[in-house]
Amino acid sequence: MERPGWVDSELYPFEDRWLDGLHYVDEGDGPPLLLVHGNPTWSFTWREVIKGLRDRYRCIAPDLPGFGLSSAPAGYGFTAAEHAVAIERLVTLLDLRDATLMVQDWGGPIGFAVAGRQPDRFRFYVIGNTWAWSMRDNRAARMFSGFLGGPIGRYLIVRRNFFVERIIPRATRTDLPERVMDMYRGPFPTPESRRPVAVFPKEIIAATPWLEEVERNIPQRPALIVWPTNDQAFRTAERERWEAMLPDHRTVLLEGARHYIGEDAPGQITDAVRAL
Repeated sequence: MERPGWVDSELYPFEDRWLDGLHYVDEGDGPPLLLVHGNPTWSFTWREVIKGLRDRYRCIAPDLPGFGLSSAPAGYGFTAAEHAVAIERLVTLLDLRDATLMVQDWGGPIGFAVAGRQPDRFRFYVIGNTWAWSMRDNRAARMFSGFLGGPIGRYLIVRRNFFVERIIPRATRTDLPERVMDMYRGPFPTPESRRPVAVFPKEIIAATPWLEEVERNIPQRPALIVWPTNDQAFRTAERERWEAMLPDHRTVLLEGARHYIGEDAPGQITDAVRAL
């Protein structure tokens, strides 16, 4: 398949690989490193991390169906559970073993759902600002989900591309160049193309039973926690919960970084992983 015209190959200098419409990057040599993105990003968000680690790891970064360069099959609902099935299929067909799982934002629940179903394939975690448990008792999460997952939020996301145009710039300390912003705009040129982005906010609460199952099945593994200190969504409480859940961990604070750590702190993340 050909790249769409909006892809800047200087910013994203990787070979495109495909599996039944699922696009992924597969760069470098060494043990597998599976990098799972969140909303509304795609494998592009991991570009600097991939460049910094591909001499030591086989960096595999998929685009969730409906995100980045990935398409979605007919009838796909863009729920977190469906995304986890898609990523699990990639993991099994590539036969990844002794893999490290790196996650951020919605990549956490999705990635850990895969690890819970395929525990023998994963040996280590790199955990960014994310979660993998029910948010039902989190008032801020319920409010966020209720608003952006409701009619007004859906209108803003679908008609105004709110997540890309407003949330990404506000959730990075870096003043992103237009070339970079255009790479985040690229997958979502029309209201219909933004439907995958609009599903995720509602899923924060709607997917509660699935999230509870994900948490129950997280395998114990050593972990590196790379945590931004200025994220409005995931704060100290969430970091400490990960630290309690996975006692064999090392924590690196990304000072001043906001939500999108692939933009704000790729060098720190790369250095922390290289020091393992």
